[in-house]
Amino acid sequence: MSRRMLCRLKTTSRLLRTHGKTMVRCISTEPSLKDIFANKIPEWQKEIKEIKTKYGDKILGTCTVEQAYGGMRSVKSMVYETSLLDPVEGIRFRGLTIPECQAKLPKAPGGEEPLPESLIFLLLTGEVPSVAQVEALKADMNKRAPLPDWVEKTILSFPKDLHPMTQFSMGILACQRDSEFAAAYQKGMKKTEYWNPTFEDMLTCIARLPRIAALIYCNVFKNGEISAMKADSDMGENFATMLGFTDPQFIELMRLYLVIHSDHEGGNVSAHTSHLVGSALSDPYLSLSASMNGLAGPLHGLANQEVLRFIKEFKADLGNKEVTPEAVKEQCWKVLNSGRVIPGYGHAVLRKTDPRFVCQAEFAKKHIKNDPLVDLVSLMYEVAPGVLTEHGKTKNPYPNVDAHSGALLVHYGLTEENFYTVMFGVGRALGVLPMLTISRALGFSLERPKSLTTEAIKKSMEIMYPHGHT
Repeated sequence: MSRRMLCRLKTTSRLLRTHGKTMVRCISTEPSLKDIFANKIPEWQKEIKEIKTKYGDKILGTCTVEQAYGGMRSVKSMVYETSLLDPVEGIRFRGLTIPECQAKLPKAPGGEEPLPESLIFLLLTGEVPSVAQVEALKADMNKRAPLPDWVEKTILSFPKDLHPMTQFSMGILACQRDSEFAAAYQKGMKKTEYWNPTFEDMLTCIARLPRIAALIYCNVFKNGEISAMKADSDMGENFATMLGFTDPQFIELMRLYLVIHSDHEGGNVSAHTSHLVGSALSDPYLSLSASMNGLAGPLHGLANQEVLRFIKEFKADLGNKEVTPEAVKEQCWKVLNSGRVIPGYGHAVLRKTDPRFVCQAEFAKKHIKNDPLVDLVSLMYEVAPGVLTEHGKTKNPYPNVDAHSGALLVHYGLTEENFYTVMFGVGRALGVLPMLTISRALGFSLERPKSLTTEAIKKSMEIMYPHGHT
């Protein structure tokens, strides 16, 4: 090419002198991909807004147009057996409320909170187990709990600045090498047998999670040393011990924490993700890892650490003021009037106080005295719902599970906020993996909803309502 040859496309050119050589750089006059996309956004937004305004309450197949655009909110199109969320009563695990679970499920000797293993039994079978049945399950899971050496070394090799939830997902995936379902499917088996290796994977995966989580915690936040698990301890106690906590109250809190974070019916992001990925016959390790990637989002499990940060900032903004209902009310209005939200309040389904918040508040009332953060959470519960109701922009002005958990963990010395969602994830597995096993046992189908383009929705509505929306 001649030095002075110009680009013969819709471009301009200029000469650059570099190390004594002349080069031609072609600069396009056409808009870039990003420019075109950016210009399209307002156009698309306007079109969708017009469609929702005109046809939002109209039925599109089996849901409204508004629901199709609004994240399929409240569309009843999924079967999920292990729990059901009532907007008023809150969560029920196989028909039992949280207080009923606390009363009926087996506990550790001298303990007051349900053993996590007892909840696994309940969710999988629908039956309240006996003490002997829980002891047998506990012994079985403890045999499954040790991690292969290479998995431990892999987790300990992760960069310390890699987010703990990313490490958690990767640690779960590393264990997939041992999947009995994947191996059995590769060899060939009947559909009626799918549940058996899924069951084995479920128990092994859940049993290994406390060790995976504790390794991440100790490697990132501590000196890397981790306590050994005890063969005769339950999941809650072993988890607490491996994290480095031996306070009997904290161990009880871990039992309660794992139980109440386990399941919240099937439509939330982490449960639905596990169900969706599992429907492709992905094994429990692959399904749970995907589920944890959903849990890591700020609008889902990551919210718990955001609430704690908010509470700390809220307290700091109060300064030297006496923490009274009036001062808290004034600060709540200050937050809302600045355009911010009060995290930890509101829920996609619930329209009353989350029972998971209530049981944590009762735990705090029973065991914790004169803790500034815990007391502030309690006082906000007295004040914030009224403020949010008066503000008028929140459908549910009551606290959810995230409003309390961080303050409890800080009280007992677990202050590393970036780790909180990992703890949530350990609990969530107790719910989603039993349901995955049930799905394989019942032969649930590959999940494949029908999607539509905005253009298709628009044409459909114009055909159904040729004279416009009336």
